Amino acid sequence: MKALLLAAGYATRLYPLTLDKPKALLPIGLKPIINYIAENVKRTGKIDEIFVITNHKFYSHFKDWAIKAMVPGTLIGARHHCIIKVIDDGTLSNDDRLGAIGDIAFAIKKENIKEDLLVIGADNIFDFELKDLLKFAESKNSPNCVGLYDLADTALAAKYGVVSIDKSGSIVDFQEKPKQPKSTLISTCIYYFPSGKLNLFEKYLNGPGNQKDASGNYIKWLSDNDSAYGFVISGRWFDIGDIQSYKIADSEFTKK
Repeated sequence: MKALLLAAGYATRLYPLTLDKPKALLPIGLKPIINYIAENVKRTGKIDEIFVITNHKFYSHFKDWAIKAMVPGTLIGARHHCIIKVIDDGTLSNDDRLGAIGDIAFAIKKENIKEDLLVIGADNIFDFELKDLLKFAESKNSPNCVGLYDLADTALAAKYGVVSIDKSGSIVDFQEKPKQPKSTLISTCIYYFPSGKLNLFEKYLNGPGNQKDASGNYIKWLSDNDSAYGFVISGRWFDIGDIQSYKIADSEFTKK
């Protein structure tokens, strides 16, 4: 199995912190955000290669990070070997970015990925174990899966992609930033895509009017045109979209 960490955004809402540093490499507690994710990916025991896709502006930053992350004796480099490869999507600004869905499709094609794929936004930070999501996917015969988080607040949920699931976990409704959410479950940027479904990205992108950004758009399309399951994650989850959310996440994880 492979993992793909999405880190090609320019994080303009976090300026000046991200003018010359990618969001995923900002420190939370004593280490970069991306370290929490990469370490969690490795703990699944199922991933032999981690791809990090970024833009041309920050490509060298992630190359330097990857070299340090694979040093024997570090948490990422310890135990079984896990290769980290950084992909440059060639973009230079927020105006020409490929978008989350575009970057996923770009990485799949460029690296000829044919294995099951775990995809995670590198600006998520959470403390649930990714191996639990993989166990859930396996129990459902490995369908498309998305990590869901219960905000328990409809007003907050209205700012995200809101998901409704049935008793089996199958997604039966998806609304992007609805005025009146049908549930408080929101879609996070944590996904599992089986190898046999990776070709659907190209089908989606070739469809009329389908957007390349906001990965929730793809989940909605899957729920309408194929199938997708939602796994409700436990613990804490933060979407670091602005300076305030960054400070809150830093405070919470520093306490831990």
